[in-house]
Amino acid sequence: MVNLGAEHENLDQKAYLILKKMIIDRKFLPGDKIPQEKLARELGISRTPLVSAIKYLEHEKLVEAKPRRGYFVRFFSMREMVSIFELREVLEGLAARRAARHISDSQIDRLNKFFQQFDPSSDISDYKAYSIEDRSFHNFVVDVAAKEFLKSILQTYNIISFSYQVVSSEGLVRPPNETIHEHLSVIRAISEKDSDAAEDLMRLHFRKTIATLKKDIENQQDDVRMSA
Repeated sequence: MVNLGAEHENLDQKAYLILKKMIIDRKFLPGDKIPQEKLARELGISRTPLVSAIKYLEHEKLVEAKPRRGYFVRFFSMREMVSIFELREVLEGLAARRAARHISDSQIDRLNKFFQQFDPSSDISDYKAYSIEDRSFHNFVVDVAAKEFLKSILQTYNIISFSYQVVSSEGLVRPPNETIHEHLSVIRAISEKDSDAAEDLMRLHFRKTIATLKKDIENQQDDVRMSA
């Protein structure tokens, strides 16, 4: 744990970045209460900058206040996740299009290194490593798109998507062997600077995930009806 006690400038921002990273890294899971006093001690700061950081995360919809109970990492329903992925479909499709138009040769080299440690023809069992690679890939595409406003919007949606799913799947809605071919297709289109294909393939990738989430919602409703 980083101790911020020796730092006096901009403690609010530093506490915010640390707490946000803890949520991204799933050290705090959806529904977990944020232990303010314990966390302040571990960071070596007073509660004032920590509360400011939590308030900002609340503004970003990553944290929610519960009256007389404290602050909790926000839990998103499956229907809310569908809405978030629908937004990501449009915005990351645009990011993929822009990335294909603006990507440099050195960025193409970096892009083609994604997912190379995974063999698409065999069972990918390391969900945690794949989830980290998945997040890094999507963030890289947005970085290459080089639009700060788009990047700032997508950052929060990406954190929600990767941090607020079933614990056992490490934030993945679909299994790695189902999505890796889609990722590699997007990488190929962007590397070939085919902006139309890059956008279409990225959007198709999200539509398949949305369909999975909607199917899960239907199955839950069927289970409720059967138990009623």
